[in-house]
Amino acid sequence: MTKRTETIVIGGGPAGLSAAHELASTGKSVTVLEAGDSVGGISRTIQFKDCHFDLGGHRFHTDMPEVMHLWESLLGEDLLKRPRLSRIRYEGRFFNYPLTPANALLGMGVVRSAGIVASYAHSRLFPSREESTFEQWVSNRFGRRLFETFFKSYTEKVWGIPCDELSHEWSAQRIRGLSLGTALRDAFFPSKGSKERSIIDEFRYPKYGPGMLYGKMTEEIRARGGKVLTGMRVRSLRSEKRSIRSVIVADSEGKEQTFEAKYLISSMPIDELVRMLAPNPPKSIIQAAKGLRYRSLVSVNVILDVPSPFPDNWVYIHTPNIRIGRVQNFGNWSPYMVGSKDRTALGLEYFCDEEDSFWNRNDDELIKLGLEELGRTGLANPAHFSDGFVVRVRKAYPTYHGRYREHMADIRAYLEMFENFQTIGRNGMFRYNNMDHSVLSGILAARNIPKKVHDIWSEAVN
Repeated sequence: MTKRTETIVIGGGPAGLSAAHELASTGKSVTVLEAGDSVGGISRTIQFKDCHFDLGGHRFHTDMPEVMHLWESLLGEDLLKRPRLSRIRYEGRFFNYPLTPANALLGMGVVRSAGIVASYAHSRLFPSREESTFEQWVSNRFGRRLFETFFKSYTEKVWGIPCDELSHEWSAQRIRGLSLGTALRDAFFPSKGSKERSIIDEFRYPKYGPGMLYGKMTEEIRARGGKVLTGMRVRSLRSEKRSIRSVIVADSEGKEQTFEAKYLISSMPIDELVRMLAPNPPKSIIQAAKGLRYRSLVSVNVILDVPSPFPDNWVYIHTPNIRIGRVQNFGNWSPYMVGSKDRTALGLEYFCDEEDSFWNRNDDELIKLGLEELGRTGLANPAHFSDGFVVRVRKAYPTYHGRYREHMADIRAYLEMFENFQTIGRNGMFRYNNMDHSVLSGILAARNIPKKVHDIWSEAVN
């Protein structure tokens, strides 16, 4: 049986649900096809025992009024204001993030701090002429010494490639969210003006995690006649002339279903989308899609039978010989995330590739490793462990590596031939963006129906 709707949205994450919510709010027919068994994508919330776990920790902070209005209208008083506290663990010591001058001097010592300042001054006077890599970009702006001290080991842990192979474009777009550079610069060379979004002192957060938002969005979409279907894995997208006319999916029982629509919006990984197009794209486009690279996330989530042992929302682990990238303390994101004040819920984040042996380790091994490394960070005592579970997230982060820019230019040019089709969100645009940018891309895509009036690629990227 073929099912018909005006618009199909592939993917029930922040971008896809925002598009569907916008369409349903204006009375348009829409069906969301989500491959997983729940909505929210990488921003979903998982309940385990009496605790709630966020996949990565998602701050609700934006300078886009329409996005904030959407969040506030859906969550109301459940969108809490929360203080932000995060630190960096490096060489057995903890540094405030953002860093204060006193903390820097006490943590690194006067001599080492002076060396970083001197290195910074040298980089401003004698910058590298070439700026094509992350290493060059950071060294030019923060000095070689700072790059080697705080950037190199953590960045290579996250991305799994040398810093001299990572594109500078990622640096310019997201460096503030993953490094100490801006904090150190502002500590030693303070300037007036508003704070960058990565070092704000306060943010908004749903009472029981981001899943609250996406649950409410789903409820409103359905209440207005739209459909949100989970367990629908796309197998093929059938095109005719300059339009994509139907989507064939396999449901949770493996049965195929066909959906037809006038318009199609997709937030699924763009490399997978290319492979599912029928008729097949030219070989050059298929090869371009194969050239895109992603980084995946393994979240080892543990419950400790002890009150929160440290005050941070999250801690960056820069120490090279500890594989954990970040530690999230969900009770400090919202006290409602943990069922009891005598418990702590932590998310230990590991970054890897799907072909890594690490990805395929069994859950018990990963929990054992996570607890052992947690103890080595000094953040908590693994002896207080009560229970835990593991979540694997495929293609969590698009990687700016190799010829990705050329590949994306070719893919975009090809997909633009389809007049009724738009891609949105982090994976749909192969853009390591923030959650609010994904939400905005969905809203704009919905407003482009029936006539495209917004350029999503320029209006919802930075």
